Amino acid sequence: MLNIFILRLFASLILVGVATSVVAHTYFFGVTELNVNSKTQHLEIVHQFTVHDIENTIAQQQQTHFSPEHPQYNKFIQAYFEKNFILSRNDRPIKLNWLGFEIKRGHLFAYQESNNRNFLINLVVKNTILTDTYTQQINTVNYQELTTGDFLQGSLTFNHVKQRSAINNPKS
Repeated sequence: MLNIFILRLFASLILVGVATSVVAHTYFFGVTELNVNSKTQHLEIVHQFTVHDIENTIAQQQQTHFSPEHPQYNKFIQAYFEKNFILSRNDRPIKLNWLGFEIKRGHLFAYQESNNRNFLINLVVKNTILTDTYTQQINTVNYQELTTGDFLQGSLTFNHVKQRSAINNPKS
């Protein structure tokens, strides 16, 4: 009798755990902060995404088991962000340097920056991070610039349909 009770309790706990993990990830979103450093006037970029979504996407694209133990883990993550987040102006790409990434509490934080002076006006952002894998994926790019004497800030939203957007001059 006690064994049946323990078995049922154990089965119930497993079902609750599975249901919780399924329900816990009903939203697919990512956030990128795009700022102009007021001293250097370089673009500084911080991406935040759910790490297992990034890993699943790379595993699917590379047709391999992909986890931190993979010998090319860092290289594949870098290549993924460089391919799926692109800035340009006048149809010319802006070179972004990869600074690295870190994983904290299930989130991947990736860091990039430009070496050249840049401003946000007329900047075109292409953001396809996870949008091809998860059609529910919503990416937000928050931007801010304090360098021109004026304060410019706002947000752009991307999904599997809208993958490019420009930062326009609010005064025009």
